[in-house]
Amino acid sequence: MESDSDSDSDDEDDEAQEDPSPLLSMPANYMRGRRTSVSAESMVPSHQNYVKTVIPKTAEQRKRIELSIASNFLFKNLDEDQHEDVVNAMAEKRFRNRENVIEQGAVGDYFYVVETGTLDVFVAKNGNPAEKVFEYGPGGSFGELALMYNGPRAATVTATSDVVLWALDRITFRRILMENTSRKRRMYEAFLETVPLLVSLEPYERHKIADALESVYFEDGQVVVRQGDQGDNFFIIESGEATVTKYNEEGEEFPMPGLGPGQYFGELALLNDMPRAATIKAKGRLKCATLGKRAFVRLLGPVVEIIKRNSSNYQTIEQQIQQHQQQLLPTSSATTSAAASPALAAAPAPILSTSATSPLLTQIQPQAQLNHV
Repeated sequence: MESDSDSDSDDEDDEAQEDPSPLLSMPANYMRGRRTSVSAESMVPSHQNYVKTVIPKTAEQRKRIELSIASNFLFKNLDEDQHEDVVNAMAEKRFRNRENVIEQGAVGDYFYVVETGTLDVFVAKNGNPAEKVFEYGPGGSFGELALMYNGPRAATVTATSDVVLWALDRITFRRILMENTSRKRRMYEAFLETVPLLVSLEPYERHKIADALESVYFEDGQVVVRQGDQGDNFFIIESGEATVTKYNEEGEEFPMPGLGPGQYFGELALLNDMPRAATIKAKGRLKCATLGKRAFVRLLGPVVEIIKRNSSNYQTIEQQIQQHQQQLLPTSSATTSAAASPALAAAPAPILSTSATSPLLTQIQPQAQLNHV
C-alpha cells in the first residue's frame, strides 16, 4: 500500500511528500517478519515453473489501466515488455462503500491501483482503536510491502465510496517488479564487462552502473546519435539492429558495418565533450540501455579520472587509423577511392577492436564495437 511504501521512504524518494507519519512506526513483529522474509524467500527466478498471467481485456479496459498506473512510481522504470505483462495480469476488483479491501494483520495477496473511488487507511497500535492515517483516490496504490516482504498487512484500507481497483497478484508482482529487475541487472553487468573502457572497474562499481541504466526504444529510421552533436549518453543494444553512417565534409555519406544486440557505442561521451563521429539510426525496432554522463560521474566519482587516463588508448588507435587512411588514400584520389570503398572513407570514426595491446590496425573490424560515437 502507499501507506506501506511511504514507510519505506529510503527506497522511494518520490513518495516522501505523501509520507503519513503514523505509518512510520510499524509494529515490531511486522518489521521482524519483513527482514526475515527477505532472506528466507529465494529471489532466483524459476522460469520453468512460471506461466505469465494473461486476463483478457477490452481495449477500453486496457486504456483505463494504463491511465491508472501511468503516474505510479513502481512502474516508472519498467520496460515496455514488463509494462505489458503488468497490464495483462491485472484483474478488475470492485468494492462497495464501507467494504474493507485489506485488513491489518492479514496475509497479502494482491497489490492494488485505484481507478475510481476513494478509500481510507486505518492503523491500530498497541491495542488501541484504529485511527485514520491516510486516504487514496484515483491513481493511488497500496499493498506492495506485504507482497515484497511476505509480512502481514500493515493497515486496513476501507472503501469510502464504490470503488474500482486493478489488482496484481503476488506471483506476477514479485516476478515483474523484483525478479525481472534482478535479471536485467545481471544482463547489464554482463554487457558492461565487455566494454574495454570500463574493464578496470570493480564488480560493485559495474553493479552501480547496471542499476542506473535505463531502457529506451527507437522506431525504424529514428536517429539515436547524430554526427557532430555533443555526446552525453552511452548506449548498449539490447535487441534490434542499428545502421552506422559517416559523413565527409561535403556531406557525402558512407555506410559502415551495422550494430546488433550486445554491442555498444558512445562510451567516450561519459568522459569528455567529443562530438559524435558518426550517425546511428534504428534499423527496425531498436531497444537500448542507456546511461548519461551526469549519472556516470555521480556514481563513480574519483574512479572517473582513472578511466579517463585509460581512454587515451582509444584516441591513439583512432589517430593510427587516420594516419594509415592517409597513406592508403592520396589526396588527389581521395574522392574516387572513397566512392569505391565506403568503409575506408569512414575510417576516421571506425568500428574497431579496442584492446590495449592492439597493434597498428590496418583494417576495419566489422564485428567489433563502435567506440568513437
